[in-house]
Amino acid sequence: MKRPQPSHRVATRKEWQEGQTRLLEREYEIRRMSEELGRERRNQPWVLLDKEYTFDTEAGEKTLADLFEGRLQLLVYHMMFGPEWTAGCPACSSVVDPLDGAMPHLNEHDVTMVVCSHAPLEKLTAYKKRMGWKLNYVSSFRSTFNYDFGVSYTKGQQNDLDADLIEQLKADKAMAEMADACGTDLLGYISEAPGLSAFVMEDGAIYQSAAYREPYGARFMLTYQELLERTAKGYDESVMLRRHDEY
Repeated sequence: MKRPQPSHRVATRKEWQEGQTRLLEREYEIRRMSEELGRERRNQPWVLLDKEYTFDTEAGEKTLADLFEGRLQLLVYHMMFGPEWTAGCPACSSVVDPLDGAMPHLNEHDVTMVVCSHAPLEKLTAYKKRMGWKLNYVSSFRSTFNYDFGVSYTKGQQNDLDADLIEQLKADKAMAEMADACGTDLLGYISEAPGLSAFVMEDGAIYQSAAYREPYGARFMLTYQELLERTAKGYDESVMLRRHDEY
C-alpha cells in the first residue's frame, strides 16, 4: 500500500521526543520569566481613586464599591460596545464567553469580576441574553468611568489621531468587518477600546492596582487563541472572528 505524503516534516518517535524536550525547556524559561513579571507586577504601587463612579446594573444603580460584592478585589473587563452600536464587539465577546465558568474560582480567591460596557443597560442586557452569559454585565453609560480609564474616546480625542493612522485603519478589511458587525463605522468602532482593570479595597478606600490595555496588554484573556497555538496549524488570523452563535 502506498504510504501517505504528509505536508509537514515527519521524524522518528525518538527525534520527536527530543524536540518536545527542547520546547519544554523553553516553556519552563517562559514560565520563570512570567513568574518574575508577576512578582514585579504585584510590587507596583497602587493609585487611590478619589472619585465615585456609579453603574447601571440589572439590580439597579451600583457604585464601584458595590461591585466588589464584599470581596477584597475586583476585576473589570472593559468590553467594546458603544452607546450607538447594535451589538458588542465579536473579539471582546470571544473573551467573555468562558468567564462564567471562571467566576467560582475567582470568588474563592476573594475576587469579584464584572464586564462593563459604555452602551446603555438595555442593550447590554439584551446582548447578554443572546450570548447566554450569566455574569454581571454593567453599564457605564451615565458616568465618566470609561473615559477616565482610557477605554472610550471623545470626538476631540479622535480628531487628534494621526491622519496616516486613520487611512491605515480604513484600509484594514478586518477592522471594517468588525465595525460593520457592531452596527457602526470605523470611527465609531475605534471610539471604544478593550482592556482589564484591577482594583483592591482596603478600609473602605478603593485603589487601582493594575491596567491591561491593547494592543498586547490583555491578549492573555484570549484562551481559544492559546489553544489554537498548540495545534499543528496554529492560530490562523485569516479566519474571520465571529460571535459564537454566528459560525
